Amino acid sequence: MTDEDKTPARQIITDYAQDHFRYFRTTEGTVYAQKNGHPVARPIRSQGTTGSHRQELMVGLYNDGKGSFNGSALKEALDLIEALALSQDVQATYIRVAPGFDGATWLDLGRDDGQSVRIHPTGWDVLTPDPREVCWRRTQLTGELPIPEKDTDGKGIDALLRLCNFAGAESECLAIAWLIGCLEPSVPVPAPFLTGPQGAGKSTGGRMLVRIIEGMKGDLRRAPKDEENLITAVAAGWVTALDNLSHLAPDLSDLMCCIVTGAESVKRALFSDGDVYLSRYRRPLLLTGIDVGVIRPDLAERLLPLRLERPRVRRTEAELWAEYESVLPVILGSLLDLTVKVRATQAEIPADLRMADFAHLCAQLDAATGLASLNAYRATLDDLNDDVIEGDLLAQTVLKHAAGLDPGAEVRMASAEWLHALTQLYTGDDFRPLPKGWPTTGKVLSDRLKRLQPTLAARGVLVDWGRTKAARYIEMTRPAPPAPHEQAEAF
Repeated sequence: MTDEDKTPARQIITDYAQDHFRYFRTTEGTVYAQKNGHPVARPIRSQGTTGSHRQELMVGLYNDGKGSFNGSALKEALDLIEALALSQDVQATYIRVAPGFDGATWLDLGRDDGQSVRIHPTGWDVLTPDPREVCWRRTQLTGELPIPEKDTDGKGIDALLRLCNFAGAESECLAIAWLIGCLEPSVPVPAPFLTGPQGAGKSTGGRMLVRIIEGMKGDLRRAPKDEENLITAVAAGWVTALDNLSHLAPDLSDLMCCIVTGAESVKRALFSDGDVYLSRYRRPLLLTGIDVGVIRPDLAERLLPLRLERPRVRRTEAELWAEYESVLPVILGSLLDLTVKVRATQAEIPADLRMADFAHLCAQLDAATGLASLNAYRATLDDLNDDVIEGDLLAQTVLKHAAGLDPGAEVRMASAEWLHALTQLYTGDDFRPLPKGWPTTGKVLSDRLKRLQPTLAARGVLVDWGRTKAARYIEMTRPAPPAPHEQAEAF
């Protein structure tokens, strides 16, 4: 056979790749490769330590007797495959949890064989998903979960609560509601903030909650020092857990709000001048710490305080984690059983809470089990409002001013007039100095009040903005209490 009759190496690689792999692109334009019949997809340009498509293609060619090929042939073949894939259908990839057909959701067990859990209101099963229904994306943070046990009769939930040191039934039921929410890819869930005295096992409890979803590789991390590193960590896993927080800078607080409810990040693509790389992220977030100081109002609406207490009997780390790992299949099985039960339960959607999806989940959990998680959630939000007010002297001054208004009274003034009135009320007759961060202009005051608006409304003070032909104004109202017959109708 002459050299002209030989099939070019790039053609051999391309034919083999198209016979053994399925190629598709995501909405961001990234091309992925998926082995036929297997749900795990890898970006064809990845050089990751979890295994790249280039590596699996080289191994397949060698094992199937096609030979070993040099880098230039592989590059030419992959360039062609990538170009062809850009005309294929668009499909999303998911980390750990994914929506499926017929109202089902999937949980990736992180196994090499691709077995996953299909969760449906009629039950759950361990199956290998159809690659066209679910495409899993894995990173170094994707740990392996055990095969969950069937028919646990709730023993796993009892075992988890026994291992953790939650201080009261309120924290226990909210922790369960959060875990159920983590199995739903389309529902934002508030970020649990595990708090308590030193030695209460906050870090250990946080790891236990995370590892139910992320496997034994799941761990807590220190908060990154900048936004880019935190976004990178968030994008590489499903649950992001930050340990031992003692202070929340404004930028970090705002970024946490975005992580909980969802946002996009746009960066310039590497080795390019005009291309950009778009990443969308919305992830369950978990925090631990004794106290983070002043909490901003927008983050307070997205937090879920879970209080822990010091255990009466201490155990070694080895003993504790050995028991946890042994009961993890039962814990996961019980959580899946409860998730199925909750999803099959009907409940009204509370319309007065910011995180309405999580509030609805709490209502479903209460209807299915008889717990009081929705009341506990409302109580935690009330406590967080108190924390916001205690840490904000402007909020305290506004409430003090509103306390002097008659019920039902409405007061309208320009922002500069409000600033003058509130400043005089704070300084008082003794002319005490203004605190650091006190508004210096009417515009700054207006912006601060917009952040405080939900917190003030929860304490019966309504703030609104409007304008007349002459100028803009800020309106403050202290609503009149409802009449007795209206209160009776509400119940």
